[in-house]
Amino acid sequence: MGRVGEYLADRLRRGPLHFTLVDPDKSSGERASAIGRGAAELGSDAILLGGSTGISTQKMGAAAKALKSSGPLPVIIFPEGPVSLTGEADAILFMSLLNSRNLDLVIRLHAKSAPEVRRLGLEPISLGYLVVAPGMRVGEVGQVDVVPRDRPDTAVGYALAAQMLGMQMVYLEAGSGAPSPVPVGMVRAVRDVLNVPLIVGGGIRTGSEARALIDAGAQILVTGTITEEEGLGEGFRAILTEVRRSRAGG
Repeated sequence: MGRVGEYLADRLRRGPLHFTLVDPDKSSGERASAIGRGAAELGSDAILLGGSTGISTQKMGAAAKALKSSGPLPVIIFPEGPVSLTGEADAILFMSLLNSRNLDLVIRLHAKSAPEVRRLGLEPISLGYLVVAPGMRVGEVGQVDVVPRDRPDTAVGYALAAQMLGMQMVYLEAGSGAPSPVPVGMVRAVRDVLNVPLIVGGGIRTGSEARALIDAGAQILVTGTITEEEGLGEGFRAILTEVRRSRAGG
């Protein structure tokens, strides 16, 4: 396990974490720096850098550099594909889109990208990425057979398979801008069978939603759309409040 992995494992021993997702196509330069600084001050634990469309190596590099200069949080690439790679970041979610119909997104692009990840010195964090209905844009771009919201057993099967294949984390994704998060029953069912950290993202807009997901077993929450739409406003702060409260045993 590398430096970022050790950092995350240490913090997870203290309670749930929060990742702030920054889309370099929408937030770059000073805006990215401001988000990074503010997120760190409010208690976020890492920056995920990426988006489903509009990504380029140049945009990723510039945004990663701005975020690294803004504060202490590690910058982890949330990749769209090979164009997402930049040596300015600290690590990359080396993730397989488990329920994609496109084998490029399951393993083929990984085989093509692995030598470049190694050359750039990026720390890979292997991850099973599972898209839950409605899926939104990532479901379309990823050519995904979404997991129905009333089929926690399907999510459990994928999650267990990812763990048995040796992946370090599992990510349940409802899709950026989803009208509601992953169902708490599904989160609970998946958490009950996993020995690796469970990440949940998509559609989390309120403190009460964050609390419900944490209580169901989510160990890392990811928010992005709320920051793009509202900045580091009331909704973002309420989510971070619940994460901090859970760490304190509240």
